[in-house]
Amino acid sequence: MSKELLQKQANTIRFLAADMVQKANSGHPGAPMGLADIATVLSSHLNINPSNDKWLNRDRLVFSGGHATGLVYSLLHLWGFDVSLSDIKNFRQHNSKTPGHPEYGHTHGIEITTGPLGQGIANSVGFAMASKYAQNLLGKDVINHKVYCLCGDGDLQEGISYEACATAGHLNLDNLVIIYDSNSITIEGDTSIAWSENVKKRFDAINFEVIEIDGHNFTQIDNALTKAKEATKPVLIIAKTAIGKGAATLEGSHHTHGAPLGEDEIRASKQKAGFNPDEKFVVPYDIKGAFDKLIKGAEAENAWNESLSDETKAKIEELQNPNFDAIEYPDFSNEQSVATRSSNHKILNAIAKAIPGFLGGSADLAPSNKTELKDMGDFPNGRNIHFGIKEHAMAAISNAMNLYGLFRVYSATFFVFSDYLKPSARIAALASIPQHFIWTHDSIGVGEDGPTHQPIEHLSQFRALPNFYVFRPADANENVDSWKAAFKLNAPTAFVCSRQNLEILKDEKAFGEVSNGGYLLKQRENATVTIMASGSEVMLAIKTACALEKEGIIANVVSVPCFDLFIEQDKEYIQKVIDTKTKVFAVEAARGLEYYKFADIVYGMDTFGASAPANELFKEFGFTVDSLIEKIKNDL
Repeated sequence: MSKELLQKQANTIRFLAADMVQKANSGHPGAPMGLADIATVLSSHLNINPSNDKWLNRDRLVFSGGHATGLVYSLLHLWGFDVSLSDIKNFRQHNSKTPGHPEYGHTHGIEITTGPLGQGIANSVGFAMASKYAQNLLGKDVINHKVYCLCGDGDLQEGISYEACATAGHLNLDNLVIIYDSNSITIEGDTSIAWSENVKKRFDAINFEVIEIDGHNFTQIDNALTKAKEATKPVLIIAKTAIGKGAATLEGSHHTHGAPLGEDEIRASKQKAGFNPDEKFVVPYDIKGAFDKLIKGAEAENAWNESLSDETKAKIEELQNPNFDAIEYPDFSNEQSVATRSSNHKILNAIAKAIPGFLGGSADLAPSNKTELKDMGDFPNGRNIHFGIKEHAMAAISNAMNLYGLFRVYSATFFVFSDYLKPSARIAALASIPQHFIWTHDSIGVGEDGPTHQPIEHLSQFRALPNFYVFRPADANENVDSWKAAFKLNAPTAFVCSRQNLEILKDEKAFGEVSNGGYLLKQRENATVTIMASGSEVMLAIKTACALEKEGIIANVVSVPCFDLFIEQDKEYIQKVIDTKTKVFAVEAARGLEYYKFADIVYGMDTFGASAPANELFKEFGFTVDSLIEKIKNDL
């Protein structure tokens, strides 16, 4: 391919991006213009099919710098995805296909929602890990694609990128190619004001092959990508670039990062490159043809499909369409009491036995989280993933593994450490990624470890997150029903489990089911009180209701294993569960303020807890039958 055509292709991307941002009067032209040469050459290496963005053996391309949307949408249009010039002209407008940052499921061809800087690097590691595991299951002749990630200085300054890349190096993910747009510019100016590390040495130390190039030299870019395909370890291509490359007077300036260039600057830039300064959103016919992937992509996928044996096709079908009805859940009918982290362990193993694509792991806490899949080996040959003490990367990696197309992946840590992965949990909710988060040690029941490890506010935080479903089961049986409900949701779910043993509830419900999020567990005639609770406080509520009856106060008990599902129920259902004629009390060994949606009074935590045996703490903070009776009588 001639250098003249490559330059024209790159400039077409540059000016599409500049026109987008100018018309919207909002956005980031600098990164797309700086990356345009790399994107042009990378395009010729990519094996994708725009007519089927779910083709299993396609190369994955992740844009970790989500602000580089001008580049993303230009490429999607040029390749042949369902992103038209009209869509590009509506950049950052309401209801357009081209929002300010790319969103999975919203725009055709976007592999994953990256959002905050660094997420995309971890996502690309997740795609590469999923690809490696798929390769082990199906064979290297079936799965042999690459995972590419475009990132910048900001991505590599975020801690999540180091967590994820260290994992990639440890696992020797030779299918991963990270292209670092090293323009030494961030919003505040030159990176030297806050950053002085040697990125090459960092990646050398974590088992990456590092290639350094001029990011505007087409030959060097092509050679680096060719070499990366043959690498025996993950690859980092450090491409030195100029932000805003091609801008007439602003090339290399941090002022191109997050603001329109201005009409005069764009006209001068186009004129300098030999483009008509009076035309906007122009894609010459020969340029569209040079980028277009529709014909070659369809041919590549058809050839791949024809190469598959019937046995391989059957394996792929089973992985892509898991039969959750085939799960034989454990029976806890002979148990007196069991911690929900322990019942969860049995449930996880039952799921894994029936679902071949079910795998996951913990951030170095599998023995405490109870998340090990017995006799199923260690990743990448087995199903137990050892993420190490890297909560944030773990969650972002698992997000991508869940979107790969074959697997259902869980991640686990102590509930209090969910703080370290909240951005990835939020992205999972935003993008409806069905990751299963397992969080144990759920309350002041953690005990002696003290307030640093007691997640007082975390239930409220995650219940406030839209499209995220938090299950806090009261016993082993509610735990089983919670998993059944979770598999019917196209959204992330969290299982918040106890460290301490919880008594098994009697197998009876007055009205409703766990799948409704809340249900009437105990109903008494002429009740004047309703007590709501979740998790370990449900049995406390039952015992309190029994004790209140002896004092002439009649109470119903409502279990709320999933507050998020419960608030989605219609008014009629909720009023059958919570008798409107009763005074409603909620009990939770946490903040619990969200219960005021239903409750007149909430008995929760207003401190961070303390360090002592769990039973002493429940007594100290008022979570005993005697204490609740006194409070309810006083408040009545």
